[in-house]
Amino acid sequence: MPKNSKAVKRELDDDVTESVRDLLSNEDTCDDSFKKSSLIVGGAGGDGEGKDLNGDMDVEDGGSDAEDDAARPAWNSKLQYILAQVGFSVGLGNVWRFPYLCQKNGGGAYLVPYLILLIVIGIPLFFLELSVGQRIRRGSIGVWNYISPRLGGIGFASCVVCFFVALYYNVIIGWSLFYFSQSFQQPLPWHECPLVKNKTTTYVVPECEKSSATTYYWYREALNISDSISESGGLNWRMTICLLAAWSMVCLAMIKGIQSSGKVMYFSSLFPYVVLICFLVRALLLKGSVDGIRHMFTPKLEIMLEAKVWREAATQVFFALGLGFGGVIAFSSYNKRDNNCHFDAVLVSFINFFTSVLATLVVFAVLGFKANIMNGKCVALNTKKIVGLLGNEISRDLIPHHINLSATVSAEDYQQMTEIIRGVTEKDYHLGSCSIEEELNKAVQGTGLAFIAFTEAMTHFPASPFWSVMFFLMLVNLGLGSMFGTIEGIITPLVDTFKVRKEFLTVGVCLLAFFIGLLFVQRSGNYWVAMFDDYSATLPLLIVVILENVAVAWVYGTDKFFEDLKDMLGFTPFRFYYYMWKYVTPLLLILLLGSSVIQLGMTPPSYSAWIKDLANEKSLSYPPWGLVVCISLVVMAIMPVPVVFFLRYFNIIDENAGVVSTISYKKGCIIQEIARPEEEDDASLIHAKSPSPMPGNSIYRKQNGGVPDSAPNGRYGIGYLMADMPDMPESDL
Repeated sequence: MPKNSKAVKRELDDDVTESVRDLLSNEDTCDDSFKKSSLIVGGAGGDGEGKDLNGDMDVEDGGSDAEDDAARPAWNSKLQYILAQVGFSVGLGNVWRFPYLCQKNGGGAYLVPYLILLIVIGIPLFFLELSVGQRIRRGSIGVWNYISPRLGGIGFASCVVCFFVALYYNVIIGWSLFYFSQSFQQPLPWHECPLVKNKTTTYVVPECEKSSATTYYWYREALNISDSISESGGLNWRMTICLLAAWSMVCLAMIKGIQSSGKVMYFSSLFPYVVLICFLVRALLLKGSVDGIRHMFTPKLEIMLEAKVWREAATQVFFALGLGFGGVIAFSSYNKRDNNCHFDAVLVSFINFFTSVLATLVVFAVLGFKANIMNGKCVALNTKKIVGLLGNEISRDLIPHHINLSATVSAEDYQQMTEIIRGVTEKDYHLGSCSIEEELNKAVQGTGLAFIAFTEAMTHFPASPFWSVMFFLMLVNLGLGSMFGTIEGIITPLVDTFKVRKEFLTVGVCLLAFFIGLLFVQRSGNYWVAMFDDYSATLPLLIVVILENVAVAWVYGTDKFFEDLKDMLGFTPFRFYYYMWKYVTPLLLILLLGSSVIQLGMTPPSYSAWIKDLANEKSLSYPPWGLVVCISLVVMAIMPVPVVFFLRYFNIIDENAGVVSTISYKKGCIIQEIARPEEEDDASLIHAKSPSPMPGNSIYRKQNGGVPDSAPNGRYGIGYLMADMPDMPESDL
């Protein structure tokens, strides 16, 4: 060997080192073939084993966050992201569902099972969805297809459920917009029953006289409802316009993705809290509000032992956080990969809980005020009856001397007076009990709370139009915040999967949803809303979340997932989550699913219909075609899961399509694309193209600082991801 051979070798090595360094450092000046080159990601099999969540991650960890932001939209700030998640999770259910459940299931005692189940089910599953979205940086379709191609139908099922929910949820926003538009009047249009005038007399509309002014306005003026779901009655043109306005708002806010909706979140997420606090302060200054709050938080501990209470608490936790919709995954996919999503999960979950408690305080403070007014009217009416009976059937001596029947009689004096009369005469005289407790026990929820009970209470507020405007504007904002997350759960997975323009897809989805949504603005539309609310989401979402849990904990592997979380977060999450994900939450979710199925089986499908002649609600069974629609909603929502599984299992769709895929990187970011066959030659390495994938091949990457990870064959990565090449001579590199 020549004595200068070492020098020659050193010069050659230096040239190679310099050429590689120049190649990597001057990527932006290279031609397009280098800027966007393909890389085959090898996997061990279709079930997702043999790969980890790093496989579709950073191309070059150093500066990857800044480079990745150029390829995928990102939140402008952490606050914007938190507001988006809060806006999605805090919705109409916090205002009109949680207070009802609290009252129905033991008052303050209901908060105990709710809080326990929030910690055991809610936070672990919320953390799981945030983690997979942030790590894989895809929507629900891409995430679950990546973890296990055979379970790829989970993402499609989430999209279908999101679409079903969006159809009727935006109708509720339309109703709120209608009431908002009608609130700029003094007095409010639902303040009193309308009068009918003819040539000789003036009388109150019978339907209103039999019910109440707010009930009549809701069913007849706003909805103009038919007597059953079979009577469509044609379109309600006013609600059609409101629905168009609601979808226009959603479309304009979502058309640019998080760049446009993120800015709207500052108002739509924060404004409801301003209104709730204002309502609470105002309600506490009204007579009777303390009675409502006392009634609310008086614990009935014996009810806590009932299984139904725990089931309803678990269901409320499940839906309050928006689990299974895909919106949580979509929002978190726009995060930086080193974001502390565990902190986010805990923070958003407890914000949601305290929002529910705040809304409950407001609702029962206002309902306490309303109950006090209703009780006063009851006392006044029955006092007139007693005055009419004095001297004939009731002796004046039975009336306590301190009670002045010619003045306003208090509720306490009325109770004392009626007890004496009933005790001495042993007759009832059809005198009502006039109890505030009985008024408060008339549990209402949903539209009955928002559009009837609450609106009636506001008519007694000083400056009632102002409070009505604030209340319905709050409902609109609560609804929009949830709608943004729901639509993002549809748009993001489809854009990631099919590479369509987000603007065109958003407009298309909103137009399609509006035209299908015309079903809900018929005169029978309220019954369709109830049907979709009962059957389109509950069972399908439970199944989706169970499969999500199983996919991560048992298919992908809890241990492997913990390693990914440690790499992403910089610390190992509490061992508590390991046992929750692997054992506790799947078991509890299966029990919840079983109890929900049993409940549906024991209660035949029915709906509450407003009967005009009776001026009252009546429970009716769905017609045969209605039962078919109910079943079809459940089947259509969950059908993608078995369809994709069998297509993958029988290789009708190549099972490797979800595992071995072409990855393009541009400016240091990798973006999944459709695989394209390339010539397999030695030059492919220079262009970052690997030969045909081989079983067991995997991607490895250089870690931040220090010594890079060892590849499976004992070699080291060189900065950019490269496929492992078994038995390849070192000189070929």
